[in-house]
Amino acid sequence: MDALQIVLQLVAGLGIYNVWLLRFCRKTPYRGGDACDMRSEFAHYGLPGWSVFVVGFAKLAAATGLLIGLAFPALVLPSALLLALLMLGALAMHLKVRDPWSKSLPALSLLVISLVIAMLAA
Repeated sequence: MDALQIVLQLVAGLGIYNVWLLRFCRKTPYRGGDACDMRSEFAHYGLPGWSVFVVGFAKLAAATGLLIGLAFPALVLPSALLLALLMLGALAMHLKVRDPWSKSLPALSLLVISLVIAMLAA
């Protein structure tokens, strides 16, 4: 595992933890529409309330897989691919509600990072 892959796994994994654990109930400039927290953002996208927890669990599982993957490399590729799929979904939601591109930058960045991690891990 090279240094670039390690750094990208840390950035992606800790970034997801930051958004889903530390900023879950906070307003950020990247939330869809004028949402003030994660639940209202999902509501803005027209998604059911339970989807917040399903998506959150999946993103935290992928992030955990990337971080644990530093010691157990077999977890890296599936975790990176799952995160890439989830980031495609996030981009689709931003497009659905016609958010400005600036709100999609974190999802786009994590999509690219996840795909690079997947390529390096393959």
